[in-house]
Amino acid sequence: MPVDGARLIEMRVEWQFHMISDSRSVRDGLQRALEAEPLCLLSVDDRSTAEIVLAEVLNNIVEHAYAAGTGPIRLSLALGEGVLNCRIEDEGAAMPGETLPAGRLPNPADLPEGGFGWHLIRTLGHQLSYRRSGSTNQLRFSLPAERSGR
Repeated sequence: MPVDGARLIEMRVEWQFHMISDSRSVRDGLQRALEAEPLCLLSVDDRSTAEIVLAEVLNNIVEHAYAAGTGPIRLSLALGEGVLNCRIEDEGAAMPGETLPAGRLPNPADLPEGGFGWHLIRTLGHQLSYRRSGSTNQLRFSLPAERSGR
């Protein structure tokens, strides 16, 4: 069973969500993250942006990194002044060439379904970085994060 929690890292709180790389676990893990801090503290627009980007990244991990089976996914979130820092780790296959996809907008006529994920991630996310360390993929990026006025 996935274990979620928050921990203090270098005087900031980092929230962690753990899931297994199957569609149901990822959907449930994303829902847990959206209902918990820090995402529940965000404005409606920034929470929606986070949901879109995180869903794209997590689904890419399920479909591509773990195409041959299942494994763990760790989502870490840290809320800063006007920014949400995201780190996602998995132990699936490395990105081709161990580099981020270009994220160019594809021609819709050339695609049977999908293909817009990396374009969305690159358009909505900032400071994207990817590295492979041993058997672990680590993707980092930031998103706009204004707190809700509630």
